[in-house]
Amino acid sequence: MSRPLIFIARALLLTAALALGACSTGLPEGISAVTPFDLKRYEGTWYEIARLDHSFERGLSDVSARYRAKPDGSVEVLNRGFDAKSGEWRQATGKAQFTGPSDRGSLKVSFFGPFYGGYHVMALDQQAYRWSMVVGPNRDYLWILSRDKQLSPAVREDLLRQAKAAGIAVERLIWVAHTRQDG
Repeated sequence: MSRPLIFIARALLLTAALALGACSTGLPEGISAVTPFDLKRYEGTWYEIARLDHSFERGLSDVSARYRAKPDGSVEVLNRGFDAKSGEWRQATGKAQFTGPSDRGSLKVSFFGPFYGGYHVMALDQQAYRWSMVVGPNRDYLWILSRDKQLSPAVREDLLRQAKAAGIAVERLIWVAHTRQDG
């Protein structure tokens, strides 16, 4: 095999290894998923209050997620947000599955075929299911969600304290604007 072909083969292997590594579904070390967790109570629409920046949501405002249990035990996920640059709503439909017992808030989610990422509810309003904080497979993924388009200052500060204690870079959070009517 010639040198250029060896280089290309190694580059492809490295790219594949990195892509698979980015599709981790496990919990970050030192963070626990909420137990008990009730999918029936979690179903419905959640508004994204804050998130860490990622290319798949970059530039979006008015972001929401809708979760719906399916008969096979999986969860349909519909993520939606407004792209001001294009002036259009963007959405993606995915599928989530529990990674363990269904009473633990630890799932894997896929929007792209066989590639899954972790979705772990690390904090939850256990009484009314009004707010939630979700971490991905590592501390670079965090979402603060609410049933309403804003959180009370007290809840917001408590979630920030919990995230910071878990090693999340809360100073990097993007606070999501919710100014448009659902379109």
